[in-house]
Amino acid sequence: MFVLPRLPYAYDALEPTISFETLHAHHDKHHKTYVETTNKLVAEMGGRPKTLEDVIRSASGKLFNNAAQAWNHAFFWQCMTPERAAPPSELDGAITRAFGDLSGLRSKFVEEGATHFASGWVWLIAGEGGGLRVTSTHDADTPIAHGWTPLLVCDVWEHAYYLDYQNDRKAFLEAWFDKVANWRFAENQLRALNGAGELFRYPAPEDDLAETTSRQSQGQTDARPS
Repeated sequence: MFVLPRLPYAYDALEPTISFETLHAHHDKHHKTYVETTNKLVAEMGGRPKTLEDVIRSASGKLFNNAAQAWNHAFFWQCMTPERAAPPSELDGAITRAFGDLSGLRSKFVEEGATHFASGWVWLIAGEGGGLRVTSTHDADTPIAHGWTPLLVCDVWEHAYYLDYQNDRKAFLEAWFDKVANWRFAENQLRALNGAGELFRYPAPEDDLAETTSRQSQGQTDARPS
């Protein structure tokens, strides 16, 4: 079944932008519940999906909502880093072409997230050819359900920021963009879209991982498409 991915940093690594308490509850309670519910619903259907992405693209209703939220959160953790840095060169060029400069992207990103009504996510996405744009999705909706390639996302559900910022979502977005946005990860996504590397994928189900390891130990390779 699908696993809850470990955070790529300690619970306190993003302080003061995101507190230990917020990150711990967000990952260990909210994200965990989405993963557990997805597994429960998949088991009830008798399915053995190979990837969470496949589940999302074919599901609807409660299963879609929980699977998409599990995916969105796993992607979100990768979009943050305690190691603050400027966008690398390829991404910086794409940002300049689309928004004028990083400040232009910041204005668009913060405005989109701050004015998004109710719960959801604000995304930096890329299309074919690497053109960038900012968009937001409601509730559990996710770019991969629409054929878009996400580069970066910030969670604008209240549980992502309320303990730290109360109802000031704009202040949260500004601090998030300025201090913890992972531009290296965003560049890796852009490069993968352009054929250099692999796009982010949710970890494979545990039983598939065990099966692959067992077969490889016997000198066999997994012939399933990646």
